[in-house]
Amino acid sequence: MTGSVVAGIGWVTSRGTGRGREAREFSMASGPIPHVTREDVFPEPNLRFGRLPQYSRVGLAAVAFALRDAGMGHWKTKRSAGIVASTRTGCLATDIEYYNTVLPEGGGLPSPNLFSCTLPTCFLGEAAIQFGLTGPTLIVNDPAEDALGGVRMALESLSWGERGTMLAGHIELAADPALPGIRSPYAGALFMVLENARDPAAGGYGTLDLSEGGAVRHGGIEIAGLNELVRACLAFPGRS
Repeated sequence: MTGSVVAGIGWVTSRGTGRGREAREFSMASGPIPHVTREDVFPEPNLRFGRLPQYSRVGLAAVAFALRDAGMGHWKTKRSAGIVASTRTGCLATDIEYYNTVLPEGGGLPSPNLFSCTLPTCFLGEAAIQFGLTGPTLIVNDPAEDALGGVRMALESLSWGERGTMLAGHIELAADPALPGIRSPYAGALFMVLENARDPAAGGYGTLDLSEGGAVRHGGIEIAGLNELVRACLAFPGRS
C-alpha cells in the first residue's frame, strides 16, 4: 500500500495545546483537560465557539491546530477533505450536562446550546463549516487500547481513493467519577492531516500505511499506540 503523508498535527491534552511544528515532545495521558477558550483557538471573534461545550471545543481546537500546522488554516473555496476520529466515551459528558438542564422545573429549562451538541459528531460539523471541508465526517467507537481506530479508517479511505485528504485522530475527555465503568488511558484530542498527493520530502512528518494485518505503520515500522505514533512523527528527520 502506498503511504499517506502526515502533513500536519494538532492536539489538546492535559498539558495544554500544541502543533507539530512548534513542539518536540508529546504525551496524551488520562488527566483533566484545561478549559479551552476562543482566544486559544481563534484570534478573531467567533460566536459559535463560545456556545460549545468542552468536548466540542477540545475536538474543534485540535482540528484547527492540525489544519494550521499543515498550512491549511485559511481557505477561500471549499476543500474535499474528510474527518474521522475514534473515541470510547464520545460526548457522554455533554449528554449528562444537557440532561441536568432538563431535570429542573419539570423539564422547562433545557439548554438549546447543549442539545445541539449531544451527538459525538457535532463538532465535526462545526469544523467542516469553519474550515470549508466537504468530505465525510465520522466518529468511530473504539474500545482498543491503542486509540488508532480513526487513523486506520482514514488510511483505508485514502487507499480506496475516496478522498485525497483526511483528518484522522482521537478524542476523549477525562474519566467521569460518576461513570466508574468507563475508563480510557487517553484524554484530550489529537488530529493529523493525511494527504496522498503531498511530497513526503516537503516538510511533512513521514508516511503512514496499514500492514496486511491492519497495523498502523510509520515509515514501514509498526506503531503500538497513539503516543508512539505522534512521537515517531515528531522525530521524523524531514519535518520542518
